[in-house]
Amino acid sequence: MKRLALAGLVLTAGAVPVWAADLPQSPAPGSYEVVPAPQQTIDWTGIYLGANLGWAFGNFENRSGGISDLDVSTNGVTGGLYTGYNYQITPNVVVGAEADFSLTDLEDSTTSGGLTVQSKSDWNSNIRARLGYTFDRYMIYGAGGLALADVEVNGNGDSDSKTALGWTLGAGGEAAITNNVSAKLEYVYQDFGEEDFNLNGTAVSSNFSNSQVRFGLGYKF
Repeated sequence: MKRLALAGLVLTAGAVPVWAADLPQSPAPGSYEVVPAPQQTIDWTGIYLGANLGWAFGNFENRSGGISDLDVSTNGVTGGLYTGYNYQITPNVVVGAEADFSLTDLEDSTTSGGLTVQSKSDWNSNIRARLGYTFDRYMIYGAGGLALADVEVNGNGDSDSKTALGWTLGAGGEAAITNNVSAKLEYVYQDFGEEDFNLNGTAVSSNFSNSQVRFGLGYKF
C-alpha cells in the first residue's frame, strides 16, 4: 500500500509541469506589445498651381480738400490663379510661399460738396509666406506678406490711377482630395494705405482696403 501511494505521488509531481504549461502565461515584467505609429499618407511638399474664385469687399476712404464724405464701399466677384511651394518640415508642420493674381469687379461712385468721385480696382495680387499645421490630408494655415492692386479714381472730368503697394494677412483650410489635387477655402485681407490722385487740378486722396473670401482648387506636381 505504501508503495502504491509513493508511486501516485511521483506521477502527480511529474504531471504538474505539464498542466502548468497549458495555463495562460503572464508577460514578463516590463514587456509590452508595440503598437505601430499611424502612418502619414499625404506628402505636402512640392510645387503647386491652382485657380480661385470668390467674392471681394472693397472700401475706398476718399477725401478732397475739406470734403470728407466721399467714401465708397463696394463688392463683387474675384477670380484668378495662384502658385506656390510647400515644404513639410515635420509630419504636422508645413511652411511655404505663395503668389496669386486676381481680377476684381470693384467699382462705385459718390457725390459730395459738388464733386462726384468714382473709385475702382480691377485687379490685385499677393506675395505671401504660409505656415500650416496638418492632420494628415487636412491643413489649417495662416499667410501674410505683400499686396499689390490697381486703384483708379475718376471725377471732375479726369481720371488718375496708381499701382498701390500694401500688406496682406489671411487664414484658411486646405484638404488633399488625392495625392496631387487639393481644395482650399480662405479669407484674405489687404490694406493699401493712402494714395494721392490729381483730377484736373483737384487733389483727391484715397485709402483702399479689401477683404476676400475665396475657394481654390490646386494641383501639386
